[in-house]
Formats: sequence, C-alpha cells, structure tokens
Amino acid sequence: MTDDMSGGGSGGTAGDIETAPGGGRRLIGVGLGPGDPELVTVKALRVLREADVVLAPVMTLDERGRAEAVADAHGIEVTRVVFALNDRGGVTERRAAAWDDAAGRVAAEFADGARAVAFVTIGDPNVYSTFTYLAQTVRAALPEVIVETVPGITAMQDLAARSATVLAEGTESVALLPLTGGVESFRRALETCDTVVAYKFGGVASEVHEVLKETGRLDDAVYGARLGLPGEDVRVARDIHGPLPYLSTLLVPGRRDTRGGKLR
Repeated sequence: MTDDMSGGGSGGTAGDIETAPGGGRRLIGVGLGPGDPELVTVKALRVLREADVVLAPVMTLDERGRAEAVADAHGIEVTRVVFALNDRGGVTERRAAAWDDAAGRVAAEFADGARAVAFVTIGDPNVYSTFTYLAQTVRAALPEVIVETVPGITAMQDLAARSATVLAEGTESVALLPLTGGVESFRRALETCDTVVAYKFGGVASEVHEVLKETGRLDDAVYGARLGLPGEDVRVARDIHGPLPYLSTLLVPGRRDTRGGKLR
C-alpha cells in the first residue's frame, strides 16, 4: 500500500483494524443521489452532520469527486480516500489495496475516538457502490463495528423523472445491469424482461444502439448522463452513437399500449 492512499489526517492501514477498539462504533454508507444536490434526503444530511468524520471516494487526492461535490454543496466537510474507481478486470491488486487502505482509515478514525464514520457515495450505497467493499473489509477485521446504510436516489429513478418515463407499472419486471462486460446480457434482458436499465455502458454505446434497433426497442429508450449537473445530457436513445461518458444510464421502458393493461 502506498502513502498517497492515506487521504490526509490520521493515516491507517488494514492492519490497524485488528487492534482498533470497537464497542458501539458505526460505519455508515450514505447515498447522496445521482449528483443533483437537491436530491439528497433529509436523513442523509442529518447523519452526515452528526458523524464524527465523513469519508469520500476519489480517484486521486488532488481531485474533487462527485460525491464530495454533493456533500460540499450542503456544507459537509469530507476527507478524501483514494479508490481504484477506474480499474477493470475484477479484483485487481490496485483495487484490493485501495479497499484495505480505506478500511485502515476507518480504523484509524475509530482509534482516534470517532464513534460514527460516514462514507458518502453517489446513488445508493447498496447498488453497485464502492461502499460494499469497504464494509466487507471492515466487517472482516472489526466484526463489532455496526454497519448501516442510508438509501439514496438512483440514476435510473432520476432519469425516469427527467425524461417523463415510467419505470414500471402493474406486473412489469425491471432488470438493472451494468454493461462493463459487453452487450450480451443486455440483449438477453430485453428478450426476457419488461423494463431494462443499463448502467456504465458508455464504452459500448454503438453496440447498445444496434441491439436496441435489432430488438425493436430503440424508439422508446432514453439516455442520460451528468443528471442534475452542468452539462446534463438527456435524450432519446436513437441519437446516441460512439463512446459516451462511463457513468451513462439507459432506460428502456416496457411495451405498453393500453391504460392499465399490465394490471392483474
């Protein structure tokens, strides 16, 4: 593990967790929504203001991450913790080292007297979130620490609202999947589910466009990126071609031709 992973303040390594005292201490993952500061819940703000320290994931210590930007809009001071947010290929050495180092930071804060350590994340902490791996690492070494989460609004909910698209009605199913591994899972979901939501598909946008066209789902699908932020991009999916931002969201609603036709 490298020194630049410490994130400022009192440093720590994964080894520190084993000796850090427990007893009623809490690690809280707090969802801050997709990026619009107005979509942060009242509970999330209360928890952050009551926490002894608030950690925020970044790719490098000299950058301000999206979660930090949302927290900053509400006057919440954070400590940056480096994560390998742009790594691909499973549990890479860099990813694992980042999880260990972040867990060490949590341990160090507890050792310095913190009772509640909050970790902010874009979206929801239980949906494709970095917090999952931090919580697993802390639980393994400090089982007495209480792990909690505060839900946040997800990108698919925000895109549905901004595009006036219904996510589901009646007996419809909703499939949510990331496309970091390609488009075949997306094709299968379109064939077997009603509404399909794709995350992280910017790198395969052209292939996604072709699959939507082949399956007859192109005209109803909507695309969104940087929701609620400067440069917001919300448009119909037939207009997407070529590489798009990594954090792109695609919403393909179920086919509906009557009012209440999916009710049972």
